[in-house]
Amino acid sequence: MGDKNVIDVRGFDCPMPIIKTSRALKKAASGDVFEVIADDEVFQNDIAAWCKKTGNLLENITVSGEEITATIVKG
Repeated sequence: MGDKNVIDVRGFDCPMPIIKTSRALKKAASGDVFEVIADDEVFQNDIAAWCKKTGNLLENITVSGEEITATIVKG
């Protein structure tokens, strides 16, 4: 796997966290790892659905207070 890249989308509401994540992953190589940090309450469901739809692996998701961190491996 590649190096971990951080995408900080805190402060953005739906659909911007998904749009910014999508743009970053389009430029990435297969196997690259991304950590996406968000605070939008619908992000957890949105990122899971987006990963399934796009063939990327949602490796892990954690919630700490209002912060949601998703680890994604580019498919």
